[in-house]
Amino acid sequence: MVKCGLLVRLEAKPGKEQAVADFLAAGLEMTNREAGTPIWFAIKLSPTTFGVFDAFANEDGRQAHLNGDMAKALMARASELLATSPSVEPIDVLAMKNKLA
Repeated sequence: MVKCGLLVRLEAKPGKEQAVADFLAAGLEMTNREAGTPIWFAIKLSPTTFGVFDAFANEDGRQAHLNGDMAKALMARASELLATSPSVEPIDVLAMKNKLA
């Protein structure tokens, strides 16, 4: 059961929008290697605003993701790609519907 998650907002620097989109698309490979990250979405909210929503069975999974390869790669490139620091909001999942599972 999914119990918690993260909502991350990323604001691209002018001219770096495609680079952010490409970085997030490449992040799928990294997150696929994380056993504790069963749900991960890279999203585009506006021409310059991107995000990640991911969900976890427990706090251990969330913390492993925050300390994993994707988070490290994002922070290593943040000053190059992003206009501001990533906004990382921990969330609690109250209910979930998944007809695809």
